[in-house]
Parts: sequence; structure tokens; C-alpha cells
Amino acid sequence: MYFYSVSQSFNTSSRFMDIDRPTNVSFFDFVGGVQLLQGEDTRTAMPVLLIGICVSGAVCNLLVLLIFIRDFRGGRGSEVKALLASLASTDLAILLLCAPVRAVTYYRQTWTLGSFACRTTDWFQHSCVVAKTFILVATTKAKHTLLPRAAASQSIYSPTWIHGALAFIWTVSMMLPIPQMLFAALLPRGDDFVCVSEMPVCASDFMSLFYKIYPTLAFVAPVIFTIAYYTKTLYTAVNHAPSPRHQSKVVLVLLCLSGAVGLMLLPEWGTFTWIRLGYNRPPAGLIMFAQVLLYACSALSPVVLMTMYDDVRQGLVAIWFVATCRSDKRAPEVKCPQTEGNGAEVAANAVGNAVSQTKEATFPDVEHFWTGRRNTHVEDEHDPVPWEKEEKML
Repeated sequence: MYFYSVSQSFNTSSRFMDIDRPTNVSFFDFVGGVQLLQGEDTRTAMPVLLIGICVSGAVCNLLVLLIFIRDFRGGRGSEVKALLASLASTDLAILLLCAPVRAVTYYRQTWTLGSFACRTTDWFQHSCVVAKTFILVATTKAKHTLLPRAAASQSIYSPTWIHGALAFIWTVSMMLPIPQMLFAALLPRGDDFVCVSEMPVCASDFMSLFYKIYPTLAFVAPVIFTIAYYTKTLYTAVNHAPSPRHQSKVVLVLLCLSGAVGLMLLPEWGTFTWIRLGYNRPPAGLIMFAQVLLYACSALSPVVLMTMYDDVRQGLVAIWFVATCRSDKRAPEVKCPQTEGNGAEVAANAVGNAVSQTKEATFPDVEHFWTGRRNTHVEDEHDPVPWEKEEKML
């Protein structure tokens, strides 16, 4: 994404090719991934790493979305779940629409996706990243109470508020990084093209102020506010709430999610701001590491939810049971066990049923033999051996 005349990469053999900066621009950097790198190891390793993160993260985010959709259809929705579903959708967009562009750019080392993609790729990625931090801020005002089906019309859950907040978040998120789209352009280099960002000298003063306000407004302030809010809320829930168990768990999940997003996006925002403020350019390895962390953040967020959020974990188990039951269509007489109780109770019930069936199973001949001799009472006048009875009485 950024330009270096000569810089270190993952090892000493990978270096940038020189490219002349026009005299009428104040800074000059690459858009959509670092281009014109020399080194086969970087050209191979970066696309493979990005594709692996993209595939694994997309699968995890799709599972989280499926679980939330299942909860809302079953009447177990909440405002936090609606915002977390929007966060998973944003991560899915980053992984499916932004990461492949970087993988192709690192592999080809030139820009081959056309002028429209060159102008919109960084703008769209920044819009999604800003929307993530704003969505986390919106969760601080959302209710964690589950939504019963009968109380859908009450004030526990307000779809209008959620829809309005998401519309405002995405509108602001798409407006803030507009300079990323205005200054992007294709630059010919021999028979190929490179996608670069050129900021004219006449706009340098205004953009220098903008690039100080933009990261603070879009990243620093939202992350600090979210982490501080959930830290205070968790302390209050644990020490002063009458029944803090469920609420503290949800707050802990949101706190860990906000902390992970803040830490993993910090290198990307740091390098982005550092270069645009005109300081010495960081090593190319740090730039690539920051980009990998950005996409890994979108893949890690659903993992945090699946491991720490009880509702998501239970939904994942339920989806697993449904998938395993439907997959065995060749043996319809075999029924999947019910999920009531724990595994020991299910096993004990199965053993008890087997034992009762074994006790009830008898051989026909033996059953007939004993059935004919169940009534062994004989009347005295019909007793063929009365002296045996008299001897027993004596």
C-alpha cells in the first residue's frame, strides 16, 4: 500500500523497485497492496497467507451469521446480537472483497484490476474498518436482554433504533475515507500499470490536518471509549449487580472483542498515519505485517464469539446436531439422541431400556411351560396325594 525507494522486506532479498515521484505531489504511495516488490518468497508467501486467512475467516463469520439468524427466527434475539451480526457481515465483506485484491496484487506485483477497482479498493476497506469500530461503540448502548417472542413489540428490542444506528454508522464510515478515493489513480510503468495515491501539493496543508483528525475520530477515540466503558461495566456487574452472571459474561465477551480489534488494527492505523504525516517510512515488513493483522482481525472476531459467547456456542452445538442427524439418511430407523440432560443421563437411559428389553424377551417354549404352572393351588377334594399335605402339617 505504501511506496519506498529502497526498503527491507521479509528478508534482505526482497526490495522495492524504484519509481519516480512527480514533483507536484506531496506524498506518493501504493494503493491496494505493495507493488513492484522484488523477491519470489514474498510473492508466494503473502497470497497464500492472505487466502488462508480469507477462507477460514469467511467460514467462521458465516457460521456466526447463521447462528444469529436462527436465534432471531426462534425469538431469542437481542439488540447486541443484531449489532454483532452486522459486525460479522462487515468482517465477511473485508475478507471476501478486500483480502483477495491484496492477494492478487502481491502475486502479480502490478495492478491488473482496472481503474474503478484502483479508486475504490482502499476507500471500501477503510469504510469497513471504520464501521467496525463504530458498531462496537453502538453495542455500549444496546440491551443484552433476550427478546421473547411474546414481547417483540415491547421496548426491550427496537429494530427501528438498530436500523437507524446502522444506517448512520455506514453513512459516516463511507464519507470519512473519501480522500482515499479522490487521490487514487493508475500510473503506467512500461507495459503494466501500478495503482498509486497522489496528493497534490496544493492540498497538503488541509490533508495534513485531516490525517490527524481522521485516525483519532475513526479509531483512537472509539476504541478507547469502548474499552473504558466495558471495563467499568464489568467491574460494576461483578461487584454490585444482584445477579451478575449472564450480564457479566456478555460484557466480558464485548470487552475482549473490543480489545482484540483495537490491538490488531493499531499497526495498520499507525503506519497509515505515520506515512501521511510525512515522517520516515517504516520497513516494508511492518507494512505487510499490519495488513495481515487487519485481515486476521476479521477472522479472529467470530472465533472470540464462538468460544466465549454462550448463546453462539450453544447455537453452534445445535447446528452440529442438526447437521449430523440429517446427514444419516440411509438409516432412518436410527434416531439421534435427545439433548435433554447430560451425556451420563442419556447413556443411563439407553442402558436401562436395553436391560428392560432383555428382561421382557423370553423363549416361547419356556414361557408356555411356566404359564401352565402358574396356578399351583389345588382343591383338597381333588388332591391326588393328600398324605403329603398331612405329613407337612404334622
